[in-house]
Amino acid sequence: MDIAARIRRRQRRDGQPRLIQDYESLSPVAHVAEPSDRGPLLERLLDHLDPAFDGTLPPNAYLYGPAGSGKSAVVTALFAELERLCTDRSSAIHTSTRAATPAAPRFVYVDGRSTASEFEFYHAVLDALVGEAVPEHGISTDDLRDRLHDVLGDSAGAVVAVDHVDDPGAAGADELIDRFASLPSNVSWLAVGRAEPGDVALTTYTATAVAVDPYRRQTLVDLLMERMSAGLARRAVDHALARRVADWADGNAHDALAVVFVAADRAARADRRTIGEGDVDAAIEEVPEPRVSLGRAFALPENRQVVLRRLVDLDPADRESVTETTAAIGSDPEVDLSPGTVKRFLYEMAEVGVVERVQSEEWDGRGRPPSRVELRFPSAAFRRLYDLRQ
Repeated sequence: MDIAARIRRRQRRDGQPRLIQDYESLSPVAHVAEPSDRGPLLERLLDHLDPAFDGTLPPNAYLYGPAGSGKSAVVTALFAELERLCTDRSSAIHTSTRAATPAAPRFVYVDGRSTASEFEFYHAVLDALVGEAVPEHGISTDDLRDRLHDVLGDSAGAVVAVDHVDDPGAAGADELIDRFASLPSNVSWLAVGRAEPGDVALTTYTATAVAVDPYRRQTLVDLLMERMSAGLARRAVDHALARRVADWADGNAHDALAVVFVAADRAARADRRTIGEGDVDAAIEEVPEPRVSLGRAFALPENRQVVLRRLVDLDPADRESVTETTAAIGSDPEVDLSPGTVKRFLYEMAEVGVVERVQSEEWDGRGRPPSRVELRFPSAAFRRLYDLRQ
């Protein structure tokens, strides 16, 4: 745990002992500045990015591995630090054997789930490269592309990491290739996904592929204990429960943290000072199968998240069909959307896997069979994280 985290814990102390000191430290969608036990992966990525230290662009690459293996955590942390070094005029990227300090390319991270359209993609890249805010309205996609050409110009260029390239709702491989082809030649990319290289069309245009293995059991235990020591009161949980969560998660850090987050929130709402086995049992029961990451839910536009927030509070009886679900959400005075829009959002969320339409077994054979709406993410974690952001 770093010094800033220790200070935050003391700043938030209000005289009463609290189980949860810092929700962000426990959040399965928050990435830390120093990912646990990913030194070898960082070295492999730095080997690939090594040309940047001489002021030239590295070739395109593909980083892949299973869900919850730390891909996003490593790439966001690494690119943030490299970009900080590139833009900090008082710090130069160099080694002891490189006396000169050539101009280095910029490093940009974008989430493929929230940049599916051309406009969103170019906007995210440009916004990362310039100091002033890039307008979201009154500007066209062509304007953004032209501005990128102007910004990159004769510079050392940029390395753009595009995360979650194979998630539902993200831009397809052909679209992504076309977008990079329309940018200046001094731009290379690092695509990040789950699929094996042979199943990804993007790898036709990559020089290398870097594999990421799932977390080992003890490494995941250490990760959980580190995050819990930053987010919970002292002695709030023991190693035995952390080992149990790690065994259940089977190498998936996102799922393990989701269980810890839900268990801690459950215990805190019951005004307990420690997390018990019952809290972990209830949290594991809360995680659906099959499931998607909470990040996919939070990558949705804000108006879809509003619908999703109301959806998680519905009684299962109100989710027996899309029509009933639409009516229940539409009746909420805080949802300022027409029934048609709510229904369209539900269908869109089903397409990206955030919810699932499960055909009802009770059907009289007339008309379209009703489909109940099932959640495909830990609803209690989404509810709490959403409310904390408001």
